Amino acid sequence: MLMTELSSRTRMAHTFERHLSGVWRFRRARSTALLVADLGVLLLTALLAMLGRDRLGVFRATEDVAQNVLPVAALLVGLWIVALAFSGAYQWKRIGFGTGEFTAVVTGSLVTAGLAGAAAYLASYDLSRGFFVLAFAIGTPLLLVERFVMRKVINHLRTSGVLTTSVLLAGVPSHVDALAAVLNRSRWLGYEVIGALTNAGDEVETPHGLPVVGTLDDVAEVATASQAEVIIFTEGAFPKAGGFNRLARQMEDHHAQLVVVPALTDISAQRMNMRPVAGLPLVFVESPGAAKATRWAKRTFDVVGSSLALLVAGPVMGLIALAIKLEDRGPVLFDQVRAGLKGEPFSCFKFRSMVIDAEERLAELRRQNQSGSVLFKMKDDPRITRVGRFIRRFSLDELPQLVNVLRGDMSLVGPRPALPSEVAQYHRHVHRRLDVRPGLTGLWQVSGRSDLSWDDTVRLDLYYVDNWSLMQDLAILSRTVGAVLRARGAY
Repeated sequence: MLMTELSSRTRMAHTFERHLSGVWRFRRARSTALLVADLGVLLLTALLAMLGRDRLGVFRATEDVAQNVLPVAALLVGLWIVALAFSGAYQWKRIGFGTGEFTAVVTGSLVTAGLAGAAAYLASYDLSRGFFVLAFAIGTPLLLVERFVMRKVINHLRTSGVLTTSVLLAGVPSHVDALAAVLNRSRWLGYEVIGALTNAGDEVETPHGLPVVGTLDDVAEVATASQAEVIIFTEGAFPKAGGFNRLARQMEDHHAQLVVVPALTDISAQRMNMRPVAGLPLVFVESPGAAKATRWAKRTFDVVGSSLALLVAGPVMGLIALAIKLEDRGPVLFDQVRAGLKGEPFSCFKFRSMVIDAEERLAELRRQNQSGSVLFKMKDDPRITRVGRFIRRFSLDELPQLVNVLRGDMSLVGPRPALPSEVAQYHRHVHRRLDVRPGLTGLWQVSGRSDLSWDDTVRLDLYYVDNWSLMQDLAILSRTVGAVLRARGAY
């Protein structure tokens, strides 16, 4: 009996080792693929920089470019790759998640520029300044684009069920189900939830149907048997303070990644700072950033951005206005009172996308509201015109709101502008949405628009208000282009 049990454990250990070997091979392959792609981009960069230095009229040809550059081009590319590696650009935990990967690329590029410049100076090597400037002006953006494309490919593969990571969720069933819903909704993350570990009695599954594969005391055994790559512990998983540390010691030889979900939701990493105090890992949280979102930096960004956008979009807006006028001879613009900063009403401009008597016909359509909330949503609204259906699909009906941004009624990025009737139905905590100017786009826009539930819309808007930063605005604006082209949730 003992020999049989030992044999079974030995087979299980060998299986787990083979699985881990496969995981590490995949991670190495992914890092190697990025390394090869980076190398190709940098070789192309060196070629373009050399051709640009030789042929662009802004640079005076004072030396033979090929003779000056070729001896150091390979060294520069090699130095760049090494700097990227030391900056963490090939660490698997940074690849495909958050901004850490892009930060590592920029940091590595800046370090390379500094080291290359210092080396040329100390060695008294008269490196072509044109080549130096062009190399980093071309190479850094190309590396970022390459990483962005690679991330999109990886996310698509994850969404399709390839390159997934098996996950066990441990904790109270209600918290496990909530986290499972988030991970299942965000398939691009690549987390495949395979089971739950709870201490909730003899249940075989959680309330939402996730199979219970063991108790919190069985983590090590279940992790080995299920070959889980990640174990996520939700709130309430450890009733005693030292519980996680004891478990981490047990899991030391299992190589599964342990993740703890803190009792902090919808708080950006930029607002959190972990510091050890008396042996305790305390998380210090900065105050919400709503006040920062009403200061001069964001307002300046809005004025400059909306002015440039109006110049670029002017011809398109003219064509849209002509198409609307030709369709039914009605007014081109539709202005509606919306709630702005601190709930102050303002006239929100849009291209008219509905029939002239749309407001009068709204009452008869109220029964068909598909949102189940304070918002009115109807996927096949009969009031929408032919031109209106097209401009709504690509959010072109909202272009006149650039004037609202310029006037200071709105911002380029912010919460969805609400109707006063919607504000009247807000719960107390939802009024927080009004602490910043409403936006032409926002997290709601890049996360599904009308496909979002009311709760998700509120959660995203409150997250934006509490965690505002100018970098987040830039990220949302860049994601808006893709959201508009995909037209997901646009109706």
